[in-house]
Amino acid sequence: MAKILIVEDNPDNMKLFRAVLTIRGHQVVGLPGGETLLETMQAEVPAIVLLDIQLPGEDGFQLLAKLQGALRDTLPPVVALTAHAMSGDEEKALTAGFTGYLTKPIDVGTFASTVEAFIPPA
Repeated sequence: MAKILIVEDNPDNMKLFRAVLTIRGHQVVGLPGGETLLETMQAEVPAIVLLDIQLPGEDGFQLLAKLQGALRDTLPPVVALTAHAMSGDEEKALTAGFTGYLTKPIDVGTFASTVEAFIPPA
């Protein structure tokens, strides 16, 4: 299936996301923060990136801007993950260039298929 890169600082969330996606046959690479995101992406571009908006250090918006600058034509879909869904947040994320917007806590029953819908055909 697809290689999925997840940037998530909460170990419990990461464990859940990894389990749900691995069961569906995806290869999941997890990063606890954005420190090595660009290097990881340059080494092997995944099919999709799930990027937590609220990370220690650089937030998801700052990291997305870095990726957009460095990987222009090869940037895969980058989907925002957030636990703080406020009115207008989804529009802000999409305007910034995120491909999609997912809220936490996730719905375990639909999470994998929702993520898969953002993965471009091979």
